[in-house]
Amino acid sequence: MSEMLTQEEIDALLAGASEGDRPPKQEKASSNKAAGGIIPNNFLNEMEKDALGEIGNISMGTAATTLSQLLGKRVHITTPKVDIVTAKKIIEDYPIPHVLIHVQYKKGLSGSNLLVLSQEDGGVIVDLMMGGAGIKPSGDLNEIQISGIAEAMNQMIGSAATSMSTVFNAVVDITPPQVIVGTLEQEEETILEIFNKEEPMVRVVFKMVVEGVLDSVLLQVIPINVAKEMVNSLMSAVNGSQLSNAAPPPEPRQEPLGVQLDQSHFPRQMPTAGVRPQQEGGTHKVVDHPTEVQPAQFSQLTTTDNLISGSGNLELIYDVPLQVSVELGRASKTVREILELGPGSVVELDRLAGEPVDMIVNGKLIAKCEVVVINETFGIRITEIVSSDERMETFN
Repeated sequence: MSEMLTQEEIDALLAGASEGDRPPKQEKASSNKAAGGIIPNNFLNEMEKDALGEIGNISMGTAATTLSQLLGKRVHITTPKVDIVTAKKIIEDYPIPHVLIHVQYKKGLSGSNLLVLSQEDGGVIVDLMMGGAGIKPSGDLNEIQISGIAEAMNQMIGSAATSMSTVFNAVVDITPPQVIVGTLEQEEETILEIFNKEEPMVRVVFKMVVEGVLDSVLLQVIPINVAKEMVNSLMSAVNGSQLSNAAPPPEPRQEPLGVQLDQSHFPRQMPTAGVRPQQEGGTHKVVDHPTEVQPAQFSQLTTTDNLISGSGNLELIYDVPLQVSVELGRASKTVREILELGPGSVVELDRLAGEPVDMIVNGKLIAKCEVVVINETFGIRITEIVSSDERMETFN
């Protein structure tokens, strides 16, 4: 018979087996490795990706409507595709020069994101805004074209932020978007300044179609923490809406304490107004008597009964300030004509020299005037007070 093990030897064997079952720390760390760097454990699940897609669908749908109004053509942005990539991967997948639109949140959300649009497509959008046919630029974008892209993106992103405010049931405000245009090397440097090269982020890909002119791709890059915040804001808004729309619980029936309602305590038929029960031959007969109805009498209102009479009460609003402005004339210009304005440009107005100018008080036309000079200062002399009908037309 073999010699029996002592308790100390058994404990030592068990401890050795436990250590042998543990994986080496080196292998555990390597299991978290992936292409592009170490992957954190707080990635988005499928539900969160769907929520981001819905946010993008709503916000960019509103932005498409705004762009459509600017271009005078129908703009359609499809349901986005959401995935997780790194900045390095984005640079590798889209090697052509782009227009980068950096958006920073100042209220409602914290952080920033990036919109990516090819320079050719940006040039087409600007050409349409200027009344052209949507011709692609032959070379690099000039300052006027870059300003036009900045204005279009500013309005698009502003409307998208407004729609997110509605979805989140909270105000979402942004700073004016920063438009960045440069070479591929400058573009890569800019992306890596905004995002870490190996840091995972959310890529939202939209297909943007401008009626008969453009079929392109619009890219949105969102850091993981900003994407999580968007999802949480959406979930909070949805849960709050469900709670507010839930039917209140039925109120418990209130009865006097110590009193039990017993139908035997009441007669079988209670008389009502105009109805009197009568008994004939052992049976009850209901006899209907008409109810007298009299019209209500009201005293006549006279002018002496008015609480406010005459003009003496206008003194109550004498100290209310009013904004007075004078309109010399008006002109209508296209975006192309506005962008071409510079020092020395002349804008022709719709009013002849010597015609009366309009005096406007709080947005309402009040009088016609002529321009005079008083001690080297411009002034106006009222020549006509407009009728109430004209004032109402201006007000509407």
